[in-house]
Amino acid sequence: MSEQQHKQEASLEWIRSQLSGFADLEDKSMSVPAGELRLLYIKSVTDAQAISRNLIAPFYEMNNPAAYYSYLAGYPGSEEVAEGARALELLLSGYACISRLGKLCFFDVIKSEVSAISETITESISQGPSDALGESLAVNLNMIRRRYQSSALKMEFTVIGHVSKTKVAILYDKDRVNQEVLAELHEKLDSLKLDVLQAAGELEKYISSDKLRIFPKTIVTERPDRVVFNLAEGKVALLLDTTGYAIVLPSIFNDFFTAMDDKIHLPFVGRFLKLLRIMGVAMTLWLPALYIAFTSYNPEIVRVQIALLIGGSRATVPYPSFVEVLLMMLMMEFLNEASLRLPRAIGPTATTVGGLILGQAATAAGLIGNIMIILVSVVAISNFLVPLNMMSFSIRVLKYFFVVAAAILGLVGVVVCLVGFTMYLCSQRSFSQPYFKMFALDTLGAALKKKRRGP
Repeated sequence: MSEQQHKQEASLEWIRSQLSGFADLEDKSMSVPAGELRLLYIKSVTDAQAISRNLIAPFYEMNNPAAYYSYLAGYPGSEEVAEGARALELLLSGYACISRLGKLCFFDVIKSEVSAISETITESISQGPSDALGESLAVNLNMIRRRYQSSALKMEFTVIGHVSKTKVAILYDKDRVNQEVLAELHEKLDSLKLDVLQAAGELEKYISSDKLRIFPKTIVTERPDRVVFNLAEGKVALLLDTTGYAIVLPSIFNDFFTAMDDKIHLPFVGRFLKLLRIMGVAMTLWLPALYIAFTSYNPEIVRVQIALLIGGSRATVPYPSFVEVLLMMLMMEFLNEASLRLPRAIGPTATTVGGLILGQAATAAGLIGNIMIILVSVVAISNFLVPLNMMSFSIRVLKYFFVVAAAILGLVGVVVCLVGFTMYLCSQRSFSQPYFKMFALDTLGAALKKKRRGP
């Protein structure tokens, strides 16, 4: 074997070692009586039909290595590479590699999934990419590979469900991922005994460590850019076949208040918007409870004018403030659920008109105070500030705990519920990571950023 062929074999082995964790890596040997060659490519970012039609079929049809090499030399987008790093970069971007006379030749067979990609529905955007994950696992892997062209991005496949046989892809950056998190995830996936798995939210429920949890501990997202951002932060992503959502873990409380548009805005603007979301959550939790406390238990805390204003608006209301708040909050929940279940063409119109008519009629009849209508509207709007629906639903449920505590103990109940809520958050873990790590940078992410900046 010549020195050039030795270098070629060494380059191929180095590439294979760098891509050892790629479950979608294809390494094929093709041979005819006149000779043989090796074909190397990554399935998720290459066009299988182009490879079969333009690279594999001509090799067997010609049955002549010399003629085939001449054909390859004239192939559009072909490139001969001697450097290993450049070869790895081309493979990750969607090129196919063929060993030829001691050289590595690369051919453009990049697959771009566009027709099967739709826009995001559950996560609205103002700037940035609008494409959403689809129900095809191959399409989703293609979108992520195109955005994360690194040899450190590894992928493993597993199958869950004795009946459904749902294919699940586990993606992570081997240089950034926490190995303890990865080991815990493998342990939980191996212990699952399911017949049918059809949705990402269903898998999220099974792999969570706490069955009686109030808050979500993993992010379920339809945005590939959010998946890529979290992979770069050292997290793990789960992609399911037949569903257009991915699971990102571990996820802490702070992650659910971060919108991807915050990365595009100026730093000051992004922090301000995040602060608005946290304030919105605080208003959703506390306003109904404080209204009950100030109205029925502790009116001396507010100014006299405000106390008289609240008392005047409730002069005709025939039941306590707790019942008033509970009825209006339940009515708002009915409207929210109706807007989700009705057809999209009439859902927003029907619920908006219904809410206005009910609110106006209840106020005119003296069943509800005017201030209560304002308070419920503010609570509903504040709850919609949370960018991820899973956390928004949890906040909707949690506010009833504050309402009940305020109805029993007044302002003291609100404080006790707040302290208990904070203690609960501090005690939680998401795959062994502190859940209430609000303002602390991830240790691994900070170390990587420092390493890139240098001393």
